[in-house]
Amino acid sequence: MTFPGNSDSRSHDNEHQTVPLKQSDSTSDCDTSVLLKLPKDADGPVFREPWQASAFALAVSLSRHGHFTWPEWAKTLSEELRASAARGEPDDGSHYYHCWLTALERLVVEKRLSDVGTLLTQKEAWADAYRRTPHGQPVTLGVEAATDA
Repeated sequence: MTFPGNSDSRSHDNEHQTVPLKQSDSTSDCDTSVLLKLPKDADGPVFREPWQASAFALAVSLSRHGHFTWPEWAKTLSEELRASAARGEPDDGSHYYHCWLTALERLVVEKRLSDVGTLLTQKEAWADAYRRTPHGQPVTLGVEAATDA
């Protein structure tokens, strides 16, 4: 399995890929008020890193499939954004998708779609795969790591 958002902090350039949200991923049927800080252009949301687009799409998809409501999502994300501010993290957008991901993980556990142990195991498997991957190569997770969880 290939990680969809290889954010390589080992890179020495400052270029970031802008990943537009496809029309098929539209949030037109959702309350998008929580998305006010979402980086956008004329075509809709844009993302500095591919993993951000993946996290966004996953939250929209889980909501559309009834795993949580969009108001539940907005409340959880708002709580994470407030917690980030309380920790003194800058409100410059650099932590927005980290809050998004934390909110998503919280809801996944609260709704029993996964558990903390499985999430931690998978995070560690990805971190280990990242550390083993030569610079410039895609980060891949072996089948054995995915099935051990």
